[in-house]
Amino acid sequence: MIRLGVLLLALAATAPAAAETIAITGGRIVTMGPAGEIASGTLLIRDGRIAAVGADVAVPPDATRIDASGKVVTPGLVAAGTALGLIEVRMVAATDDRGTHKRDLSAAFDAGYGLNPDSLLVPVARLGGITRAIATPAYDDAPGRELLFAGQAAAVALAGRPMLMRRGVAMVLEMGEGGAERAGGARGAELVMLRALFAEVRDYKMRRTAYDRGETRDYTLSRADMEALIPVIEGRMPLLVTVNRASDIRDALAMARGEGVKLILEGVAEGWRIAGEIAAANVPVLVTPIENTPASFEALGATLANARRLADAGVLVAIEGNGNHREREMRYNAGNAVANGLDWRAGLAAITINPARIFGLADRVGSLEAGKDGDVVVWDGDPLDTLTRPVAVLIRGERQPMTSRATELRDRYLPAILAPIEGETP
Repeated sequence: MIRLGVLLLALAATAPAAAETIAITGGRIVTMGPAGEIASGTLLIRDGRIAAVGADVAVPPDATRIDASGKVVTPGLVAAGTALGLIEVRMVAATDDRGTHKRDLSAAFDAGYGLNPDSLLVPVARLGGITRAIATPAYDDAPGRELLFAGQAAAVALAGRPMLMRRGVAMVLEMGEGGAERAGGARGAELVMLRALFAEVRDYKMRRTAYDRGETRDYTLSRADMEALIPVIEGRMPLLVTVNRASDIRDALAMARGEGVKLILEGVAEGWRIAGEIAAANVPVLVTPIENTPASFEALGATLANARRLADAGVLVAIEGNGNHREREMRYNAGNAVANGLDWRAGLAAITINPARIFGLADRVGSLEAGKDGDVVVWDGDPLDTLTRPVAVLIRGERQPMTSRATELRDRYLPAILAPIEGETP
């Protein structure tokens, strides 16, 4: 009996506490879902999930209230194409887990492993309203390493443990200039290699038993990489392709069509030039809309109007931030796109429901709907305005600290900096 009692106490100590009921009242709620925009409404969260949203939602007497009067309530932002959880200090290799230079590991590299929920970058991103992210691997090229894939992206939550939300939300590949260099120096070489590799994976898939007996020819990729690519050739895992030049985008679309793979395009600096073709292929894009200078020959057509022109053509657009340490600027980028003609709601969609849809997470996050996770941000103004700040951030219905290492250092040292010098009149 004593042992049973100790076990029950241990289980009680480790079990998560029941989530409280929270009512966010009086705010302008932009749901990004079927309910549209509610001028003054209530959002009810129970046990970590949204229970109700509307203008006339009854608030239980035991609910914790958050007064959002005069404020804007939106879904938590979803950061795409980031490495939050995988990197800390860019110039310190030991803190950078974005990629591997192991010669026989490419497609099988999984960004869902090795995540750091205690990264100092996470609270900074949360203070920008980001509640979920797509942790995306990057290339760590070693001399002579010609493997084409960077690995698999994972969906993560920026609070709680485990940080991992879902594995294998995309397979990462670079085409254009970077992909050509990795394939031996020519774009055509990469396209040939891709088709050959997909053919090998199909052959391996049909002959697994023979492979185990050593009765197949030698394959280019390791078994782990071929297993990782099976969901790609079956259309279950999208191929996230970084590409910018219009002709390279056409090559990517043709490759995906010929191989029967599902495609997501990232970068697409010249995407506006063939926006109709991208839309016709039903391929979504991830863009950084502030890129308007030709940093390379593959981005000569870059323009601030790229996001607007793609959206006008019917392309599903998500907007990215400005790098892992500046991911919070994602909403500024959306505001920049709006300033250059993108509809305001389309701009907000590009950092909420659109990335959720693109990476298969819209059943959980991206909009404020009953049954979805309680990822909510209360803003003191327009969320796409650079002067606006969140006053409350909730992830899975739990309020997050409104501090980061940066704010803690500010609060520690700023008073001393601003204090008048002894003997000086303030």
